[in-house]
Amino acid sequence: MKAVVLYKTCEPEQLTVSEVSIPEVKPGWVLIKVKAFGLNRSELMMREYEGNAPYITLPRILGIECAGEIADGSDSGFRKGQRVVALMGGMGRSFDGSYAEYTMVPSKNVFSVGNTYDWEELGAIPETYFTAWGSVMDCLQLSPHDTLLVRGGTSATGLAAVQLAKSCGATVLASTRNENKHEILLRQGADHVVIDDGTLKAQVLSIFPSGLNKILELIGAVTLLESASLLRHHGIVCVTGILGKKGTLDNFYPVKDLPSGVYLTGFSSNSPSQAAIDDIFEHIHKHNLHPAISRVFSLDEIGQAHTLMENNTANGKVVVKI
Repeated sequence: MKAVVLYKTCEPEQLTVSEVSIPEVKPGWVLIKVKAFGLNRSELMMREYEGNAPYITLPRILGIECAGEIADGSDSGFRKGQRVVALMGGMGRSFDGSYAEYTMVPSKNVFSVGNTYDWEELGAIPETYFTAWGSVMDCLQLSPHDTLLVRGGTSATGLAAVQLAKSCGATVLASTRNENKHEILLRQGADHVVIDDGTLKAQVLSIFPSGLNKILELIGAVTLLESASLLRHHGIVCVTGILGKKGTLDNFYPVKDLPSGVYLTGFSSNSPSQAAIDDIFEHIHKHNLHPAISRVFSLDEIGQAHTLMENNTANGKVVVKI
């Protein structure tokens, strides 16, 4: 089969397609014929530098999610030809992932889906919408009465979060560093767009002088404390992303750094479930939501796909269709 194998950390243009053996299925795992997959920041990090970490073993086929059909269900109960999505559980990191014509995944990380979406859209949904859903619906416990800021709104997860929040009836603000992306956020449902140019706090308070009660922080540690300062009493900030490329806070002193009565939480997408996937697809179908797709590439164009995402010019999910 064709697969994109990372032999060593490299530049996007050095990613190439190799011929490798189709995995032999084993108990507890299923073999999926990959139809499409979305790109994720973690895969860019793996290609760029994380592949050198001592806990990573190369060579490795990249890819933490996919959409496809069951080729061999082994002992899982999945039937051949069944439409599924797969995500996380070590895909593309602990074992070979989805940048391939076939991938073998633990059955606990494979989930059945219906026929509502074509392969391009289905490939754009699993990791992005699971992350947005867990952040907005679970950690932030969003309600129609809430005022939410999605910080990092033009990322794929940010755009999905804007969609989900607006479909719930909340008032949604979204941030971007680029004024040219203003219309993109409005089209996805944002009520207000703020430019993250060093004056974001002033912009937010000019619209809502008493502050906000929910914030999805996708930039990460770089902007977390400023985000927390925008919250009203009993407001919640959920840290989900690290678009700012900094995962930790130096000299963080919670008693002094967090406003009194403000709650800090975080979401990790490491534990998907069939129930959560069912809830997500039921919601997006009910509200006629569609993922914002930047561009669809072929497997042979994987280097171009990584370059587009790395340059932060995607404006939506980058998808590879096989």
